[in-house]
Amino acid sequence: MNIEKLMQSLEAKHPGEHEYLQAVREVLSTIEEEYNKHPEFEKAKIAERLVEPDRIFTFKVPWVDDRGDVQVNLGYRIQFNNAIGPYKGGLRFHASVNPSILKFLGFEQIFKNALTTLPMGGAKGGSDFNPRGKSDAEVMRFCQAYMVELWRYIGPETDVPAGDIGVGAREIGYLYGMYRKLARENTGVLTGKSLEFGGSLIRPEATGFGGLYFVKQMLETAGDSLKGKTIAISGFGNVAWGAALKATELGGKVVTISGPDGYIYDENGISGKKIEYMLELRATCNDIVAPYAEEFGAVFVPNRRPWEVKVDIALPCATQNELNEEDAKHLIDNGVICVGEISNMGCTPEAIEMFLKHKIMYGPGKAVNAGGVATSGLEMTQNAMHISWTAAEVDAKLHQIMSEIHNQCVAYGREADGYINYMKGANIAGFLKVAKAMLAQGIV
Repeated sequence: MNIEKLMQSLEAKHPGEHEYLQAVREVLSTIEEEYNKHPEFEKAKIAERLVEPDRIFTFKVPWVDDRGDVQVNLGYRIQFNNAIGPYKGGLRFHASVNPSILKFLGFEQIFKNALTTLPMGGAKGGSDFNPRGKSDAEVMRFCQAYMVELWRYIGPETDVPAGDIGVGAREIGYLYGMYRKLARENTGVLTGKSLEFGGSLIRPEATGFGGLYFVKQMLETAGDSLKGKTIAISGFGNVAWGAALKATELGGKVVTISGPDGYIYDENGISGKKIEYMLELRATCNDIVAPYAEEFGAVFVPNRRPWEVKVDIALPCATQNELNEEDAKHLIDNGVICVGEISNMGCTPEAIEMFLKHKIMYGPGKAVNAGGVATSGLEMTQNAMHISWTAAEVDAKLHQIMSEIHNQCVAYGREADGYINYMKGANIAGFLKVAKAMLAQGIV
């Protein structure tokens, strides 16, 4: 495999799609050695086939706001690879959504889903519609208009979307209601549903829970534990909430959360009712964390990120590329021992390089945040079987899946000096599963 030649070809075909190209280069660079051990992969052009989506759907979404004005957004669904199972990946509603971001997320989703051991392919979708500041009626009308186009491309054995940024239980409900009406079926085609119509227990907190199970195992493998560790978390949504809840339960002390307006530093620890207050902050739809400082007497630092705080563990839980090289230097200088991406590609390539260079325990998003999609897969299973598992049953299955993901990363990521390169391990383990499936199924 000639990575540079392949990247040049991609850059020529997809100019300016920086996020997507970043994700492809990261994966290819870590699997190159393993890939070249398999001449059958090169003969079948597995890499060239894998980096291009199976199909991309783009459509306009016209809808009417509360003033009676017509609004027009763009909708997308990118079905990347279904060699091991139905396409699976979230829907993101945010002004920043564009084909590059969705392609990078969909590409990452292939390997993340493969790591879960569940039969799920990779996909992503969404719209440049932003639910922030919109009424429930406006969100409903947009979701219905979006699904009028999307429903033709999805199904329980074809493509099963979930939520992502801007798409929570409310949006999933409106989307599912319109799908059910149009398709005339009730097959649980979306995950992240409310419990009343086929949802799974602990789904909202699953990404955060799974991330902490993975980080806990990273530390234990290194002969350490979460107990007594100070932890910086970014964001304050479901992912950050679940992470804070589980980190506290496992004996850690969370000292930061953040939003677009800045970050909170609470030296006493964010626990108990303070964690529950994060849900109240999210429910306001104001997308700010400053009120936390007023409520609990903590420090609010405007227009900055939490990575300058001295902590043992850093857990990005917000959005892509939120932790850069400068942030990584701050963390390393302050003695950080572990960084776990609970957000999708939370660290820039430069930051990752810094962590690997200094032999910091670094867990990539495709492994650390796989708990969300794993629990979505468990929701699919419950829907298909027409049953519901208890919270304890779902949590036990999630814990087991995250343990298996960790073991795969260790198996393929341990280097000669004993350091575990979790990024390399995750990429190789996910890639091999998908590549072997593609090879077995012929040139399709």
